[in-house]
Amino acid sequence: MRDVVQVRGEVVANRRVGAYHHLTVVAPGVAELARPGQFVAMAVGGPTSANLLRRSFSLHRVSPSGAYGGTLDVVIAAKGEGTQWLTGLRPHDEVDVVAPLGRPFPLPTEPVATVLVGGGYGSAPLFWLAEVLRERGCRVEMVLGAASEDRLFGVVEARRSADGVTITTDDGSAGTKGWVSDVLPEVITRTGAAVVYGCGPMGMLRSITEVASAHGAVAQVAVEESMACGVGVCMTCVMPVTGNDGLTRMVRSCVEGPVFRGDRLRWDAFDDGVCRVPADTVGAPRPGGH
Repeated sequence: MRDVVQVRGEVVANRRVGAYHHLTVVAPGVAELARPGQFVAMAVGGPTSANLLRRSFSLHRVSPSGAYGGTLDVVIAAKGEGTQWLTGLRPHDEVDVVAPLGRPFPLPTEPVATVLVGGGYGSAPLFWLAEVLRERGCRVEMVLGAASEDRLFGVVEARRSADGVTITTDDGSAGTKGWVSDVLPEVITRTGAAVVYGCGPMGMLRSITEVASAHGAVAQVAVEESMACGVGVCMTCVMPVTGNDGLTRMVRSCVEGPVFRGDRLRWDAFDDGVCRVPADTVGAPRPGGH
């Protein structure tokens, strides 16, 4: 495993941002190791909880210096008991943190035009990525989408971080009514983008991969497959990915990912939130086998 630290982090701030919570935690040593696209795994529930599994979140930002000696920021949607416990933390509360985990977004070796696409709070890691890309001389456009205006994250921040911003909502409450894939062709064509980065729901990642491929761009996507341990032990986040040799293997999204080339993911294996093992996967059971 790459350089990773485990710390007892102290909560600095817990701010409500639309439908989400923006959590800032003191985590010495993380910022110096972290890169955009990596994630953090947090223990939940306190010392007597029966929730043994950590919850994983994309790193929104890190700060290596300052009065606290290094902080990390994550964006959380309170859904189940674990995330509800995390969003209920207050300043000075402690949380056990393991980070940075996973593979980061690969960066272009020379300045190119890029498009960063985020769905809901999946946009969280893209603002840090945008800053790194612009430091390398890349043009950065952002496309942010959500079901409704209150489910968007980072619209104001996007306008500071990117050269151009396009907003979509399913219900038309903000920006263009529709999906990010509806506006993405125009953005890629207008900018001549060579790389499309994405983070959000799997259906959205599939659609932006298809659009990027159709327009001659490479899609690099951070998947949102559920991760239980976050460190590659439990095998709950495996998904089928095609390797350089053309063979499909089940790989762990927490270790080999969460960032993959979109055209390497076997999107045909995903159906209604369930990932199945394609019949041609290395090691898959054969008909009539024992």
